[in-house]
Amino acid sequence: MEKELTIKTGCDRGLCKHAVGRQDRQLNTYDWLADVPGNIDTTDLVEVQFKHTRKGYYHNVNKLDLKKGDIVAVEANPGHDIGVVTLTGRLVKLQLKKANLKSADDIKRVYRIARPNDMEKFREAKAREHATMIESRQIAKGLGLNMKIGDVEYQGDCNKAIFYYIADERVDFRQLIKDLAATFHVRIEMKQIGARQEAGLIGGTGPCGRELCCATWMKNFVSVGTSAARYQDISLNPQKLAGMCAKLKCCLNYEVDDYVEASRKLPSKEAMLQTQDNDYYYFKADILAGLVTYSTDKNIAANLETITAQRAKQIIEMNRKGEKPISLTEDASKKAPAGPIDLATQENINRFDRAKKKKKKKPRKPAPGGQQPTNAKE
Repeated sequence: MEKELTIKTGCDRGLCKHAVGRQDRQLNTYDWLADVPGNIDTTDLVEVQFKHTRKGYYHNVNKLDLKKGDIVAVEANPGHDIGVVTLTGRLVKLQLKKANLKSADDIKRVYRIARPNDMEKFREAKAREHATMIESRQIAKGLGLNMKIGDVEYQGDCNKAIFYYIADERVDFRQLIKDLAATFHVRIEMKQIGARQEAGLIGGTGPCGRELCCATWMKNFVSVGTSAARYQDISLNPQKLAGMCAKLKCCLNYEVDDYVEASRKLPSKEAMLQTQDNDYYYFKADILAGLVTYSTDKNIAANLETITAQRAKQIIEMNRKGEKPISLTEDASKKAPAGPIDLATQENINRFDRAKKKKKKKPRKPAPGGQQPTNAKE
């Protein structure tokens, strides 16, 4: 944490730090209004980020010249906390709406830019977090509570500690709070999180090769169901559909609306296509491309033919009228004639059929004395 809380100066990757900031912080927001004159003067609200994905919104009542990346001491209950400014200006108001704060009392004040003694106490608090988490898990296990303490976050002044826990059922942790307060001598706050939020706190890399969405930009978690996989014609394999949190991947919802819209243009899966040579049954479909593959057997892949959804609907309409096309593809009379073949660019395929020429045997030289050479096999 000490490495993370360093004042960022200069520009990073060609973009000014006031807009982008370093990408080593979770839920980083790009401030696309940073270079607009008077942007900071529109509001005194600032966004401050603490450990992992926890953020808060504060009034800059002292008119401090705050920039993205500054370390500040903010009001807490009790005492003060230490965090990093991650956003200033107009966008803070929009972020505030997403946070859905119920009252203006939830917005506290920024005290000052962190001093050396503030940072020293902050480092002392952070050094205690791991040991506190391990010991708190042992206390919870001793009480027989069905819960998992995933992380511990100390306030910047060491007056309070937040215990993040996961539990499938309701847990009575009144005795746990008493034991934790007696052990660590700080104010205790228990905060329940879900498996998706825990994955966001820990972070990591997804199967796509990029950082987890919940650790980089996703703030609101939407319910994901297996219907999203069915709409996209994805195999219902739990190992492939589950993310790092052991829940269904959030990205299953990203394109499901496009798939639902595109699937409306496809023919029914129950429809059988009849032609003059055979009957065809639905086998699979490329939903976004609008292509449907049919098989002559209901259960296995046999004589597969791929046609467009428009052609399939055309054949279904012909079958309703009692007509049968020659084949699934366009009728032979409607097929476009093949274009001329450039023989200069084509290799002769008959070269593989050419027999190898047998080598002619050279006549043997006569033996000395005029005698003919004898064959050893004779």
